[in-house]
Amino acid sequence: MDRSWMYKKRNTLEYVNGVLDFVQIAEEYASKIGENYIVCPCCDCRNLKKFRGIDEIKSHLIRRGFKEGYDQWIWHGENVPFSIDDVELDVEKDQSKEDNVRNDEDNERLDELMRDMQGDLNELPQEFETFFENSGKPLFSGCSKFTKLSSMLKLYNLKEKNMWSDKSFTELLKLLKDMLPDDNELPCSTYECGASRYERKGYNDACEKKKGAPAKVLWYLPVIPRFKRLFANSNDANNLQWHAIGRKEDGKLRHLVDSPQWKNINMKFPEFGSENRNLRLELCTDGMNPHGNMSSRHSTWPVLLTVYNLPPWLCMKRKYIMLSLLISGPKQPGNDIDVYLTPLIEDLKILWNEGVAVFDAHSQTNFTLRAMLFCIINDFPAYGNLSGYT
Repeated sequence: MDRSWMYKKRNTLEYVNGVLDFVQIAEEYASKIGENYIVCPCCDCRNLKKFRGIDEIKSHLIRRGFKEGYDQWIWHGENVPFSIDDVELDVEKDQSKEDNVRNDEDNERLDELMRDMQGDLNELPQEFETFFENSGKPLFSGCSKFTKLSSMLKLYNLKEKNMWSDKSFTELLKLLKDMLPDDNELPCSTYECGASRYERKGYNDACEKKKGAPAKVLWYLPVIPRFKRLFANSNDANNLQWHAIGRKEDGKLRHLVDSPQWKNINMKFPEFGSENRNLRLELCTDGMNPHGNMSSRHSTWPVLLTVYNLPPWLCMKRKYIMLSLLISGPKQPGNDIDVYLTPLIEDLKILWNEGVAVFDAHSQTNFTLRAMLFCIINDFPAYGNLSGYT
């Protein structure tokens, strides 16, 4: 669709009619998803501010113009622009169909992710802006088929599907970066971060090049940014107060909020209990064999967090159960599991002691979020490892 009118003179009839079409589409999309606010794409608001009525957005667009590069209206109902046939592989037709279905699902999930992130997002403007820009930035000058984000998603899908090692994937990225034009945006390594906080087995300062298999592998998915994302979505932010303002109170036990433990915590820590948005979390972990082979000694331990502020029909949905840690190794962690829980415990201590500043998209206010570990759910062997309950 030709939207060159968006960046022409704003006093023309073509531009004004285009703005009227845009606000109509934006209003229809907001009504469709049940949202009371509409994101403003003007060059000042830059899709980072929302307004209730379309008149103010219409005024912004006519007086200030559209944000540069926003010719695909992904914040107002359009899908993120990916091409299904971006990667050509010599595979059978049925496999190609399966890949296309997966690509469609990826598009929907990414689109949902970006919609969930909409809001003022005062706390994460730089990360938000970078993510948004990468979704529309060409891989290199003149490239209309790939964006920086879409190319990395395609490559990572191939990596996971074919079980490539990080080393081989990094070598592929380096090769592709050399083959592409000099101004390409492709990263040249798998990770762009600092050194690991954990030592490798067989690693020491005297012999930096000595290699050995890690004693165990730990993936930590930080929880604080994910809690901020929950509150950045207006519907989720509203649901997180269900335990205080949305439930039926008739003395019956329907949810943990009806339990004596919940009430005792509110009485013992009144400052914590007075803020409805403070989170009560449940932790669950156990070992599993991901290969489905009983003769294998390999053990993987996922550590999951559930938010009990949510109503009972949501808190156990897959969307709201957070994978915070994944411990993988040739055997179970046993009593040493506390070593692997350290990064999660550090974040939970921050959330309990100081709290973190969070933007609530439902009330359009900032507040200090605190959280506590309300309970843990495990079988008895895992209780023994976590709490010493033998």
